[in-house]
Amino acid sequence: MDVTVAEYIRRTVLKMPRDEIKMMLQKWGFLSEAQLQTINFHQIKDNISQEVVQLCEENSADIKQAAALDIIYNHIYQNKRMWSVYQMKKSGEEVDYFDIADFKKKFKRRIRSTLKNVTITFKEYEDNAIWIRVAWGTPYKKPNQYKPSYVVYHSQTPYVFISASMLKSNLPLLCQALIVASNYHDICEMELRSHSLNSLKDIVFKRYSQNFQTNTPNPLQGGNVEPEYADIRIIHEKGSEKERIHRLNQEVFGSGPQPKLEFAQYKLETRFKSGPKMDVLDKKEPFRCLVKFSSPHLLESLKSLAPAGMADAPLSPLLTCIPHKARNYFKIRERKENFVSP
Repeated sequence: MDVTVAEYIRRTVLKMPRDEIKMMLQKWGFLSEAQLQTINFHQIKDNISQEVVQLCEENSADIKQAAALDIIYNHIYQNKRMWSVYQMKKSGEEVDYFDIADFKKKFKRRIRSTLKNVTITFKEYEDNAIWIRVAWGTPYKKPNQYKPSYVVYHSQTPYVFISASMLKSNLPLLCQALIVASNYHDICEMELRSHSLNSLKDIVFKRYSQNFQTNTPNPLQGGNVEPEYADIRIIHEKGSEKERIHRLNQEVFGSGPQPKLEFAQYKLETRFKSGPKMDVLDKKEPFRCLVKFSSPHLLESLKSLAPAGMADAPLSPLLTCIPHKARNYFKIRERKENFVSP
């Protein structure tokens, strides 16, 4: 077994929690159950990794087996990576029969027609998800196994989830291979990113049901109040306001937990209306800007703004429509609006 393969397997084992090493090796399936019985999983991880490497040497493991073990680890600990959503488009509405063998062959052929030094590994999961691991090299260097790209593609859907390596120059080639292998003609990033792969899937596969505001709340009733009833009225209004905010939040966000989204981006295109003396705003060219949102838990953060008193309820549709926009457009785009200048 190549020394670089042995070292990569050793480091992969060291990343695993000690009480999960045996389970992951069983999922790997490269070592027999009899071989696994010889490993003392109660010793320190460094010793465990050395015993695993020794058994892999007996089985003559190569880089493909090592990459398969890495996929298993990343599938279980997928939240350690940052995932981006891409959407592909067909030229027509035809539905092609999906052949996994044909997909793999086209994908590898497209990448290797440009770059020979590359390691490509596939693993299929029960939810029709195909996990693809690509370790990139150069024309003069072997693939760097420590900086791979990961792709999760659900067959018969236009959505791809990519965790790109630090070698971002290879991303266009990766996207080309995807559209060729899956018989699409275009691909575009949706500008949604998160460490939670399952939350991104919930949004684009419509497994997350977000409510939308359909009514305008009535303002609190005011008027002259007798002094002896003032304290009671204030307490009542505070309670009513909390109930109103809670109700509006339920209408907009729903009652369940929000998908863990960490990044969203709007491309705004607006036109200004102004007085005739302000010639600078009379140009026909629209005003364009980019608005980015980021948070460890973006949707839950938006949901908490009104109850915390940091924003009026209901929130602007500009903020609450993020999952809805993401499901319907290549990029989240807000509609054109007219703003009146002061």
